[in-house]
Amino acid sequence: MAHHRIEIAVQGPWSLATSRLFWEGFTPSALPAREGEALQSTFLVEGEWRRAAVSVTQRGATAVLSLSGSGDLDLAAAQVGRFLALDVDGRAWPDVGARDPVIAAAQAELPGLRPCGFYSPYEAAAWSVLSQRTSMVQAAQVRARLSVDGVFPAPAVLRSMDLDLAGRKPEYLRAVAEAALDGLLDAVTLRAMKPAAAVLAVQQVKGLGPFAAELVVLRGANAPDAVPHNEARLADEVAHRYGRPLAEVSEAWRPYRTWAAVHLRVLRERRLGGVMAASGR
Repeated sequence: MAHHRIEIAVQGPWSLATSRLFWEGFTPSALPAREGEALQSTFLVEGEWRRAAVSVTQRGATAVLSLSGSGDLDLAAAQVGRFLALDVDGRAWPDVGARDPVIAAAQAELPGLRPCGFYSPYEAAAWSVLSQRTSMVQAAQVRARLSVDGVFPAPAVLRSMDLDLAGRKPEYLRAVAEAALDGLLDAVTLRAMKPAAAVLAVQQVKGLGPFAAELVVLRGANAPDAVPHNEARLADEVAHRYGRPLAEVSEAWRPYRTWAAVHLRVLRERRLGGVMAASGR
C-alpha cells in the first residue's frame, strides 16, 4: 500500500476544527467523532473506485494531508481538497460579510467553516435516492447497511447488488451506478460547468429530480457559488432572518452563494435546537 503526504496552501479563512465539527454532524456521510485534532476518513477515489484513507491536520494556513491506499493518491488528494472545500480561493469570503450583516454574524459564529461535501457526486446521488420518502435516520441506516467497513460500495458493486429496498429505489440506485461508471457524475466535469447547466445535466439520470440534482452539484461536487432553489428550509431561514426572498438576498453572496447558504442552514439547526450541521435534505 502506497503512502503520500501533501500540503495544501489554503487561501482565505479556514478552520479544520470548525469544519470537522460540521462534518461529524453531517448525517448523510457523518464522520465518527474522534479524539485528537486530525480529521480522518476513508473513501473511494472517484473514477478508480479504490479505497483511500486520509488524515488531515492544520498548520496555520496549510492543510497537511497524509494519504494511503492502493490507487492514485494524487487523485485522492485532489478529491480531499474538493470535498473539504480547500480548493476554493476564499480570500474574498470576508467581503460577503462586509456586505451582509447576517452572513457576518454567521461567519463570527462559525469561524473558518468550509462546507464539507459528500466524497463524490456519485455518493451524493446515491444518498438522494436512499433519502427519498424516508427519514434521514432511516436513510443513514440503509446506507450503513450497504457499506463495507464504513465505505459506500463502488458503482460496479452497487449495480450488481440485490437491493431489497422500497419502491423504485433499486432501479434508481442502479441508474446512479451506471451514470457514475459512464462519467456522468464526475466531480471535475460538473465543477467546470455553470451550476445551472450541471444541475440540468444531472437530472438526466433516472430518479434524480431538481432537488437531488442540486444536492449532487452543490454538495457532491461541492460547487461554491450556486443558490439551492429547491431547499425549503433554507428559504424559510432567509425569510426569518431577512424578510426578503432568497433570490434577492443571495446576490450579495457571490461568489460564495453555496457557502452562505450552508452557513444559514447551520444557524437554522442551532436556532431550532438541532445539531451543528445542516442536513442533506
